Amino acid sequence: MNGNVRGTRRSVALTGAQIGRQPGANVVTVMFADARAAQAETHLLQRREPLTGVRTREITCAKCNLRESCLSGCVPAEDLEQVENIVYARRRIRRGERLFNAGDRFTCIYAIRGGFFKTSIADSAGREQVTGFFMGGELLGLDGLGSGHYTNSATALEDSHVCAMSYSMIKEIAQYVPSLQRGLHSVLAREIVRGHGLMLLLGSMSARQRMAAFLINLSKRYLRRGYSRSDFLLRMTRDEIGSYLGLKLETVSRVFSTFHKDGLIDIQQKQVSIADMEGLERVFAQGV
Repeated sequence: MNGNVRGTRRSVALTGAQIGRQPGANVVTVMFADARAAQAETHLLQRREPLTGVRTREITCAKCNLRESCLSGCVPAEDLEQVENIVYARRRIRRGERLFNAGDRFTCIYAIRGGFFKTSIADSAGREQVTGFFMGGELLGLDGLGSGHYTNSATALEDSHVCAMSYSMIKEIAQYVPSLQRGLHSVLAREIVRGHGLMLLLGSMSARQRMAAFLINLSKRYLRRGYSRSDFLLRMTRDEIGSYLGLKLETVSRVFSTFHKDGLIDIQQKQVSIADMEGLERVFAQGV
């Protein structure tokens, strides 16, 4: 096949697909940027053998209890059957395993069904900088949208499950389901806001404020998912927290001890209980 051919059109067979088809048809037509990308993506979507770690599609988007916080959360119920075509695999990622590496070709956005991940980058000397922590209902891989390659690596902090969503299919289906496109834009906007918040955190706040903001943020995210806002497990290490917040390991441990002494939190190893949420919020707001 000539790799210089542009705009190659491929027909990807999807059983029961409803997007952009005439009555009686069962094929969704996807336009790819070039012939080689089309060939690779078509092979991926049409393959019959199960991928490593793939779970069967026993849970659909409509039945998933994390749908409201995921990409399909803004899609009306009547369009969910169409949107489910973007999920081509569900995978189990074991603790310590990489979901993708920085520099890998961007093909998918991943929704976390269960578990916890960190994203990170490495400098020329191999030193790791943690760039984010992600939990169930949140998306991984959005950093690949611009360059076509993932700029971060994503590593599971515990045994986790993800839904792999083909970005080619997201673009195609979004033409017929505008709410899906709005949902993607909404998620991207949240990522921009998160990035701005991190810059503010690292640029102008004390160590106590950074730690308070970190705990408050985790508390709110757990609460949105139906968990306790005051009792939760830290899936990451102290060192990883320090890398994310721009603090040394010793500083992280010292601030945790100070918060415990001041009656703001009770912490045993990785188990955290927030005893005084208003006190933490005062620390965050005033730096006291």
